[in-house]
Amino acid sequence: MIGWIRRPIHTFFSDARRPTKGTPFAGTEGSKILPELKQAASDHVVFKKRYSAFYGTGLDDLLAALGARALVIGGINTHACVRTTVIDAYQRDYDVTLASELIGSYDAEHHDITVRYLDGQIARLSSNADIIERLRSIPAD
Repeated sequence: MIGWIRRPIHTFFSDARRPTKGTPFAGTEGSKILPELKQAASDHVVFKKRYSAFYGTGLDDLLAALGARALVIGGINTHACVRTTVIDAYQRDYDVTLASELIGSYDAEHHDITVRYLDGQIARLSSNADIIERLRSIPAD
């Protein structure tokens, strides 16, 4: 698993640095990885700086070192963070699956527009059950 959390406040857009925005900066309660995710010692954490998880991070190099060719992406604010990360992954020639039960937004209209835009063109929208079934069908090395 590769997760990402927010960087220190000085690395954010000036708008996101406003106290009223509620952005979870590094070191705050909102930036902690949920205990339900059961982080393992072999997991990697990438500190996200902007909408795309690829922008200004070592994610691309990490994925290359791991030999990744396909990604399953989930997250919040489908119309912003998820969309830009999916597009950046697509532009790097990854086979991108968008986990339908792991995306969402406070803006339902833009969430729906983004899902329609991405599905079938840039990414494949799949349920968790379908993703798990596909992963189980991959032969062990």
